[in-house]
Amino acid sequence: MVTMSPLPRGIARVNRIALNRVMRVLAPRAPGFALVRHRGRRTGTEHTTPVNIFRSGAGYRIALTYGTETDWVRNVLAAGGCTVIIRGRTVELVEPRLIHDADRSWAPPVVRQILGILHVPDSMVLDVRR
Repeated sequence: MVTMSPLPRGIARVNRIALNRVMRVLAPRAPGFALVRHRGRRTGTEHTTPVNIFRSGAGYRIALTYGTETDWVRNVLAAGGCTVIIRGRTVELVEPRLIHDADRSWAPPVVRQILGILHVPDSMVLDVRR
């Protein structure tokens, strides 16, 4: 299911310019955050994107706070995976799949409430490469 960005584009633009610069420094070590390394579908340029990430079975789940149509999401889906830097470790992730869960039943209670307030029903689940 394709959804539009739960957060307004203006906020996304401000975050990309200001907040993401700070989060690129903090995310690789902060609990609940990671940096996703992915390559552009057309250019092949490597990009890094800070995300909210959680353990999920044998892999990880990323909350899609800007929806399913962002460039980084489309890049990861097209490539069949990505690399994340989480808690100081580099992890290869494969088999990305989009999950729509309006109840956010996978999320810890506080996160579930925040994602509910932000109207974020979608996430991406990926497996750790073995």
